[in-house]
Amino acid sequence: MPALTPARRSELRAQAHGLAPVVMIGDKGLSDTVVAEVDRALKAHELIKVKAATDDREARAAWMAALCERLAASPVQAIGKILVLWRENPDKAPPAPRPAPKPAAKAKKAGASGRQKRKTTHRTAEELIRIERPRSRTPSPRPASEPRRRRPRTSR
Repeated sequence: MPALTPARRSELRAQAHGLAPVVMIGDKGLSDTVVAEVDRALKAHELIKVKAATDDREARAAWMAALCERLAASPVQAIGKILVLWRENPDKAPPAPRPAPKPAAKAKKAGASGRQKRKTTHRTAEELIRIERPRSRTPSPRPASEPRRRRPRTSR
């Protein structure tokens, strides 16, 4: 099994960020049933999180190494009690490659294409206020104006 490149490991860490743990290693430690369940989860998902319910760091590191060795998986990340494992599933279709970014278009000269460059004009605020634009094609009638109502005075 080839080792993960740092760039691929970084991508997998980013993908694993939103995942929830699918397998828990309990008080009995790394049993055959836990290994079988991790194997089943790796077949289904390729990238999984495993939660270890122990405070012993050395035990968690040993479990990560044992899982990777027994299941031919790659360790992606171990933060606290969460172990992230990845194993490629050859039956799954590979993800579609991302399209390459388009190169920036070069600016053409105004005379070469026959089009003239549009001049931008800067307008002042007063000029913008004076420009009247229709609100819609069929303006609605304005409501009849009523005298302004006063608020009732409070008794002071």
